[in-house]
Amino acid sequence: MKAAVVFESRTGNTGLLANTIASALGDSCVLCTALVGEGPTRSIGDADTVFVGFWTDRGTCSPALMDFLETLSGKDVFLFGTAGFGGNQEYFDEVLGKVSAYIPDETRLIGSYMCQGKMPHAVRERYESMLSEMEIDEEIARINAMIDNWDHAACHPDENDLETLSKMVAALL
Repeated sequence: MKAAVVFESRTGNTGLLANTIASALGDSCVLCTALVGEGPTRSIGDADTVFVGFWTDRGTCSPALMDFLETLSGKDVFLFGTAGFGGNQEYFDEVLGKVSAYIPDETRLIGSYMCQGKMPHAVRERYESMLSEMEIDEEIARINAMIDNWDHAACHPDENDLETLSKMVAALL
């Protein structure tokens, strides 16, 4: 297997997953790079497997990553990503389903992995500000749940997340 790892990482969470994958691939990894415009599409030509990483943007990946996925016709693809909000498998599966829709029909999805990722502290501050403006109990409960999620996400990706991903990649070798 010749593998490329191409990813977008706004806060470093997905980059951490990408480096974990590259390490697990060892000599099979011919490229590990952040997606910048269309640059990597020319470089992955000899890779038969592409690990594609994304951060969750409104329940899916960014438009740039959507465009990149559409260029991977005939490749084996493994999707990986992080999401600050929604730390449960049902949500992760929903996001992965939306992202995988951009993979061409001639492309084989060989696996996927998502975990929570920490969010900037400004997000928690925004939630706290919203909380101070709420008067309805249901809205207060919803904002408190968002703060609890932020607190839980603050330690992710953690060692367990990275170990799980590494084992998934090793199983593909």
